[in-house]
Amino acid sequence: MTDIMPLDRQLCFSLYSASLAMTQLYKPLLEPLGLTYPQYLIMLILWEKDGVSLKDIGCRLGQKSGALTPVLKRLEQDGLVKRVRDEKDERALNISLTEKGEALRQPASKVAPCVAEACGMSFPELIDLKAKLEGLRKNLLDSQK
Repeated sequence: MTDIMPLDRQLCFSLYSASLAMTQLYKPLLEPLGLTYPQYLIMLILWEKDGVSLKDIGCRLGQKSGALTPVLKRLEQDGLVKRVRDEKDERALNISLTEKGEALRQPASKVAPCVAEACGMSFPELIDLKAKLEGLRKNLLDSQK
């Protein structure tokens, strides 16, 4: 007899497989916009507030700047964002939308309702799940300090 819990009873696997399913759901929804899921997350931040520092984007996404740089370079190559050095601190990089990037906001607004529908939950259930996941994330991050 083993004292290791089976895979299908592991919380980590449930979270991992749900995350994979979620990102797979986004792929065909984002394809017409020409965005990948990581690009979409950055664009959501910029549509919320334009002109954000790379450091702030990294904090919001829980990512290091180095991991975001290739994603931002691609967004810049596609003409969706501008990367500009901060005038006060040359080491800091500010990211802002171009007109083309701003124009994607409206078509992108159709993505979230499709995702919500695919989840098969009521709006209050989705809000409750989101709050629980945020609490879980906070607890996990706090436990690493």
